[in-house]
Amino acid sequence: MPPATPPEPSGPHVADGRLGEPAPRRRTRTRARRRTSLAAAAAALLLAAAATACGPDGNTASGSGSSATGDQKAGAGHLPDGTPTSLDDLKKWRDGGWKNWDKWAHRAQDFANPIIKDHWKADRLAQAKAAPELGVQAGTAVGATDPEPRPVTAQEVDRPYHRHMAPVGKIFFDSPKGPMVCSGTVVEDPAHPGKSNLVWTAGHCVHSGRQGGWMRNIVFVPSYNDHGVPMSQVGTSPTEQVTPYGRFWADWISTSGEWIDMGSSASGNAGSAYDFAVLHVRPEYGGGKSLQETVGAAAQVWFNAPHADGISSVKAFGYPAAPPYDGARMMACLDRPGRLTMQQGTPAMDRIGCTMTGGTSGGGWFVSRNGKLALISNTSISSNAHTWLAGPYLGPAAQRVFDTVSRKFAGR
Repeated sequence: MPPATPPEPSGPHVADGRLGEPAPRRRTRTRARRRTSLAAAAAALLLAAAATACGPDGNTASGSGSSATGDQKAGAGHLPDGTPTSLDDLKKWRDGGWKNWDKWAHRAQDFANPIIKDHWKADRLAQAKAAPELGVQAGTAVGATDPEPRPVTAQEVDRPYHRHMAPVGKIFFDSPKGPMVCSGTVVEDPAHPGKSNLVWTAGHCVHSGRQGGWMRNIVFVPSYNDHGVPMSQVGTSPTEQVTPYGRFWADWISTSGEWIDMGSSASGNAGSAYDFAVLHVRPEYGGGKSLQETVGAAAQVWFNAPHADGISSVKAFGYPAAPPYDGARMMACLDRPGRLTMQQGTPAMDRIGCTMTGGTSGGGWFVSRNGKLALISNTSISSNAHTWLAGPYLGPAAQRVFDTVSRKFAGR
């Protein structure tokens, strides 16, 4: 069952630490002033969180327009339930230690992702675990499903990555189980030709689905670990090799209402057909250049591309981080796609043979279109034996998600 509607947020509360008898009036006033200052500091961050949670017009941070959940609007002055209201809360936010925090931010408008500088240093990036491809057992497919593909062994991508596959990178986030990773791709933005700040990934990399909520501290690192050194060395490698283009924080995310309503973070299901998301990002330390200008490349998104009968081969990229991989290297699989239908009435997904594991989630699937790199899907689910990967078909629902972000920032 979906979680109950979270309670309305209470006002700021800061304990004053008093013991025994009340202090003299003068001392009480001093403490009151300190409490006021403390609350003001917390409020300042809350305002920053509110600005981050809202787009340029003050509307919701997410939603595809394809369901009631995705369409909900934030009320005037709304802040997500559980937003930090004291300095202690701020530390908990930074450390990701709130109990059941994944449930308070379930709704589309509850997204908040304030920048915390230096939260994701090289050593913490190296500690992040794989967000699993959502496993599927044999026999769960229905309807328009092609025979299961043969396994295709993943191959290492040539290094340095910024020369060979610059648009691909890793997405890091704090989850209820600690810091985790996915993969993502810089994609073109028709509202800002040549200056895109958009990143494509899987919905389950940013939101846990029907029984969870938004992830926290979501950042994108293009060309992560540019020279592919072993993970044991990443934490001590020069910054310019680990994060060659810096870290980019999501200030707006759109995922599908279907994923929020139906998606499962435990296994593949009907929501997997809508398991996609688009991030609008900004650099951690500011700057005048867009993400696309910084990286020097972006993939176009090919909506409504032909299914298996119209595409001879597709190449899926990502940073697999579950055994036998360690998340240090970018990998890829090349195969001809087939169809996989998870539930009657949902779009058929694309499926290829591939041995990549958890951490590959959100990684782009590419073809060449008119001589340009085109993204047609992203990794969503896999077989439990990690012999194949499947990704959602990018049809009308995916285009609505994409347009939600592109249009919000079209005038900026």
